[in-house]
Amino acid sequence: MLSMAIHAPNLPTFSSPSTPKPLSLPPRSSLSLNAPFKRLRFHCRPCAAPEALETKEEEPVVEKKRVGVLVKTMEKPRLVLKFVWMEKNIGLALDQVIPGYGTIPLSPYYFWPRKDAWEELKSLLESKAWISQKRMIILLNQATDIINLWQQSGGAL
Repeated sequence: MLSMAIHAPNLPTFSSPSTPKPLSLPPRSSLSLNAPFKRLRFHCRPCAAPEALETKEEEPVVEKKRVGVLVKTMEKPRLVLKFVWMEKNIGLALDQVIPGYGTIPLSPYYFWPRKDAWEELKSLLESKAWISQKRMIILLNQATDIINLWQQSGGAL
């Protein structure tokens, strides 16, 4: 533990609590009115006003009205399917959105019908042990709906 002591001429010496020493004042004869006064500066909260230090009669306890503060709860990270809608292909990708941080891509774009994008997405979701079975089914059903919509439209928006 680091121990520090403040030393100033004609002032008592204070030490840290780890090395207690009795407080002793310099002899009165050594204090001089003509000697320059050196003020120690402490960087802490301001001292109380003298009138605040005086003892006063106890004031009655007044109940204060509680003010409600609305604290926005942090949203949970969520999984988002992203699509690239083109005339001859549709791309599917999986991202994780973390509120207050941004988006983290979890997969590349899988393009259908070049490859079986749905199967590739399924194998990716199965490889992520932290994604629940329920969430995996929801994401695959959403991907199925979008692929079917793309097929029905013939690639046109």
